[in-house]
Amino acid sequence: MKVYKIPEATVMRLSVYSRYLHQLLEDGIDTISSGEIARGVGVSSAQVRKDLAYFGEFGTRGVGYKVEELYGHLMKILGLDHRWNIILVGAGKLGSALALYRGFADRGFNICTILDVDKDRIGSRLGDIEIESIELIKEKVRKYKISIGVVAVPAPAAQDVTDQLISAGVKAILNFSPRVLQVPNDVVLRNVDLSVHLEVLSFNLALDK
Repeated sequence: MKVYKIPEATVMRLSVYSRYLHQLLEDGIDTISSGEIARGVGVSSAQVRKDLAYFGEFGTRGVGYKVEELYGHLMKILGLDHRWNIILVGAGKLGSALALYRGFADRGFNICTILDVDKDRIGSRLGDIEIESIELIKEKVRKYKISIGVVAVPAPAAQDVTDQLISAGVKAILNFSPRVLQVPNDVVLRNVDLSVHLEVLSFNLALDK
């Protein structure tokens, strides 16, 4: 699995910062300090400055940051200054919810093809997209120049689907299945296991008992 020098936690915070700055733009706010950003997203001002320092110098000492300018920098750093085509594999309940979630498109992620193995689902539609057979995976990746694959299949099928995506040329995978996947060093893998987040919550609740 590909590993980068910038801490993943920093990248996640940059995403939060960008969303907060977008809210400020909608509210008509022109400038902001690191302390105000920190209070808005729930971290320290030192953390904000440290995260931004990985990518250069922003803002003016004693004045702060121009919101629109900083937002533009963060969108470029996050690769959100252009659109990414996505292939979604798995059209069950989770896959359907992901396919219909409008927030992806708002951030530049375009789900352009949905594949499944269930013959009862193939041919039906999720929004504007027709569900097609997973046998078309290589054709679809090539046709739409897919950058990111989303795996929303049951755990037993997740590794096989991931292998097919990689074989088709996909270099970044978002895994929603509760299975640890194996990928080559040149592939970026991100796991989203909702039960893990619930377990973190239960851990914190248990500490308070």
